Amino acid sequence: MQTRSRRKFLQDGSVAVASGILASQLSRIGKAATGERIRVGIIGRTGKGDYGHGVDVAFTKLSNVDIVALADEHPEGLAAAQKRTNPKKVYADFHEMLATEKLDVVAICPRWIDQHHDMIVAAAQAGCHIYMEKPFCRTLAECDSAIKELDKRNLKLGIAHISQYSPVLEVVKSLIENGEIGEVLELRTRGKEDQRGGGEDLWVLGSHVLGLMRSLAGGNATSCTAIVTHQGKRVTKSEVVTGAEGIGPLAGDNVQARYSFSSGAYGHFASRRDMAGSPWRFAIQVFGSKGIIEMESGYLAKAYILRDSSWSPGRSGKSWEPITSAGVGKPEARTDGSYEGGHIAAINDLIESVKRNRPTKCSAEDCRSIVEMIAAVFESHRVGGPIELPMATRVNPLTLMT
Repeated sequence: MQTRSRRKFLQDGSVAVASGILASQLSRIGKAATGERIRVGIIGRTGKGDYGHGVDVAFTKLSNVDIVALADEHPEGLAAAQKRTNPKKVYADFHEMLATEKLDVVAICPRWIDQHHDMIVAAAQAGCHIYMEKPFCRTLAECDSAIKELDKRNLKLGIAHISQYSPVLEVVKSLIENGEIGEVLELRTRGKEDQRGGGEDLWVLGSHVLGLMRSLAGGNATSCTAIVTHQGKRVTKSEVVTGAEGIGPLAGDNVQARYSFSSGAYGHFASRRDMAGSPWRFAIQVFGSKGIIEMESGYLAKAYILRDSSWSPGRSGKSWEPITSAGVGKPEARTDGSYEGGHIAAINDLIESVKRNRPTKCSAEDCRSIVEMIAAVFESHRVGGPIELPMATRVNPLTLMT
């Protein structure tokens, strides 16, 4: 593969912007149909986030991808991943992989987020586009730094908030925009509320439904009011612990948060430890003046509409109607409704975003806004009242507790 072709893939948009001339040559991705393949490097971290929800394997299902290299500091984990993905070369250090290989896309697979920022920055400095496991980064300062490195090179980033790539989400957004449930009044979300309920649930699962809240409320939150408690008492500095999965400072077994949006709607997120439902309440409900839409988190996950302005089918006699990628009340014809299907859709969206020089469906900026909604919960709790967004505080607010 010629260096010129790779450089064209990586810089198609940035070269056009710098020169003031619209790009006229085909990108590397555009050439994929002629036989050129996209060079991918995979970063895993066995025992410290592993390979996420099968991010590495998803790349093996794409016909236009060549897995050139894989890096993992854990020897046994590296060997196992090598068997799964069949890379041409393996490394114990991802920095060495990035310095040695000429890659187009880097897959940042670990669930743990303590290394996400460093991995993003290193991949960006190597000139690579990125697909990664969520959440994005630990703090807004890390988000800002990562986005700066990506933006200066016009690099694209996609992330495994797989609901954002679901065709069902597009149908739900269209129903809301067309007034099927009237004016949106409020949006309610909850985490899984298992043993991670509270602060950890907010980070690990809440990031999915907060992303849906942004998508269905029509933009970023403008303020947040929240309280975080532990065993029934307001969290203080003494309750702050080191969170699991590399989250950093964390607190609370009960989180209650409210967000305002410029549309006039309000969003709510809550999570309480060991209070999970069966089936779970891990979903979003959008309450409008004419009815409700409910959507589970996930790729091709179930959604329903209740055309009932009372929000009470027990009183109105109205019934919930299923929503699929084909529309309301229509059978789901697609068969790719899995986590892997979501990864594949997201990776293809990343490829298309490079080809067309457009943002991905869940861009780095979108990821930062989701992290900000999480950080805002702890900042509002810390200051004891509502805070405006964007936030002035860019560090983890729990480090400022006194």
